[in-house]
Amino acid sequence: MSTVTGMPAAGPSQAISDADRLDAQEILERARKAAPVLRERAEEIEQNRQLPRDVVEILRDTGVFRMAAPGSWGGPEMTSVQQTEVIEAIATGDASAAWCAMIGSDSGIFSGYLDDTVARALFPRLDTITAGFVNPTGRADRVPGGFRVSGKWHFGSGMTHSDLLLAGCVVHRDGAPESAPDGDGVHWRIVIARREDFSVHDSWYTTGLAGSGSCDYSTEDLFVPEEHTFSLLEPQRTGTLHAAPDAILRTMPGVPLGVARAALDHVRELAATRTDKSTGTPWSAHYRFTTAIAEAEMDLAAARYAVYTSLAEQWARLERGQQPTPDERVATALARYKAFEVARSIVNRLYTLVGGSAIYRKRSPMDRWLRDVSTMSQHVDAGVQNLKAAGELLLGGQIPQKTLLW
Repeated sequence: MSTVTGMPAAGPSQAISDADRLDAQEILERARKAAPVLRERAEEIEQNRQLPRDVVEILRDTGVFRMAAPGSWGGPEMTSVQQTEVIEAIATGDASAAWCAMIGSDSGIFSGYLDDTVARALFPRLDTITAGFVNPTGRADRVPGGFRVSGKWHFGSGMTHSDLLLAGCVVHRDGAPESAPDGDGVHWRIVIARREDFSVHDSWYTTGLAGSGSCDYSTEDLFVPEEHTFSLLEPQRTGTLHAAPDAILRTMPGVPLGVARAALDHVRELAATRTDKSTGTPWSAHYRFTTAIAEAEMDLAAARYAVYTSLAEQWARLERGQQPTPDERVATALARYKAFEVARSIVNRLYTLVGGSAIYRKRSPMDRWLRDVSTMSQHVDAGVQNLKAAGELLLGGQIPQKTLLW
């Protein structure tokens, strides 16, 4: 029988000095400066199959993990556009690092689903890192004061360096699944506990994103106080970041967009010194290469525009407290889906364009980028089921709010 013990007793209620404060522009600048360092460490990160400790600290020093921390705590409380820009910048350095940064930066969002006093104790510093799988694959049995939690969860990206783990559960009462408060299906609740309260299963042997440490994890009969659990439909903090439940997904397209940007920059640099072997024509003057680069830049620009425009429009709507139309509700989700699709296409086309030299892992970053975008595009949020749900909504159907298509 497991029991939650040793939870932090104090949180960020202490005053934050001016020297410790970071605004959105400073965090973005630090992320851009960190990107070349991460690029140099990319092979090591991949071989390590998780982020090395000092790489975690490089990310922490950028401020990425505090991006969503509330202003009342001294955090920057950045907009979704600002957060995504930071993730995109980090992804130009290394995809696994960016994926972990994207996951860990949700800490400030998750803290807003808890009572503020509880949240301040669970998150003892602005850069507290969370990870975990929020979909309800575990079980939480009601007991006095909370829940007994058991289950196994997959894809715990960044869990190897996280402070806290989240785990989605179906709530059970008297041995049977409990109905959701709104009567729509079963009761889905997310629990938060220390990483040490879970067993980590070394399962992360993958094609790409190898350095993200996205292992399986499990626990058995872990007691979690009720105040350490929440529903994504019941925020306790007000503000734009908590006005719709999809906030934890909005920064995701920054990763594929950043990888595509890095690949394009790399091939454009190659073009300055390469010639086509069959004709002797410089790449910079060869129709096949110039056209391919222009098409890739065009596709990336369109995908970025869709992502950032939809995020900005959504943010403005949320600030005004307006209810979205079906088209507005799916806009960010469709742009997010397209970002993965376009990035995968761009990297694949550039890989083919570069030719045989792209296949060598130690000579070319193209091989890693190809594997990274292939793996991240298998994420559920890049799956066709999201297109199905969006299409149903656009054609007059109804989809549950819990799908996170706002």
